[in-house]
Order: sequence, then C-alpha cells, then structure tokens
Amino acid sequence: MSWKQLDSKYHAKKTSCFFGHTHDSAKEANRCNELHLLQKAGEITELSIQNEYELIPAQYRLEKRFNKNGKPLKDKNVLLERACIYKADFSYKLKDGTLVVEDCKGKRTKEYIIKRKLMLFVHGIRILET
Repeated sequence: MSWKQLDSKYHAKKTSCFFGHTHDSAKEANRCNELHLLQKAGEITELSIQNEYELIPAQYRLEKRFNKNGKPLKDKNVLLERACIYKADFSYKLKDGTLVVEDCKGKRTKEYIIKRKLMLFVHGIRILET
C-alpha cells in the first residue's frame, strides 16, 4: 500500500468547506460551515481557524564561543527542545465576549489529552470538543 492510499493515520479524508478552507476531516469541514453561518447570523464573532497556542516555550542553552585565538565571540543560543504548541481547529467569541476554543475530535489521542490539560493549566482555556 502506498502512502497516497492512506489519507491519514485515522482514515479521515481532507475535505474543503464552502468557504475555501481545507480541513483534516469532513466533520471539521462541516463544523466550519456551521460556524461561518453562525458568524454571518451574528451569533458568534472573531471566528479563527487553526490558531496556535504555546503550551511550553522552546528550551535553549546559552553557549559561549571563542575564535581560534581564544578571543570571545558573541554567545549563541542552542535549541535544546522546540516549543510545544496546540493548534485549535476553531476559536471564536460568543455574544457575551466569552472565548471558545473548539476541536473536532474523532479520536482522543494521549498527546491531545495532555495538550488539552495544558491549555487549561497554562491559558485557563477549556477546549470544547465536538
């Protein structure tokens, strides 16, 4: 089986919504259509797709450098670990100004569950799962 035959790890197929965005699944594309209609009706505002939230910042080590003669050069930050990021499917505000971060879930992976907990701990945001 070639890699082209598998759409994703969980067999979801990339699907476009009516508003021109490509989504990871038909469920996500349908939800995008619904949210756009809710925004047009004035029920929600500030609809955003694929917002990123930093959960753990990148980790660096400051490295002192010297030239061949031992003369100090400018210090260099060496990346030890990249930042841990959560990418939300959708975020928007309700009429009362409440921020909603939404994720269309087919399967809750261990990685997702940890990121969901970190979103609450770091940003005080509880993810709405649809």
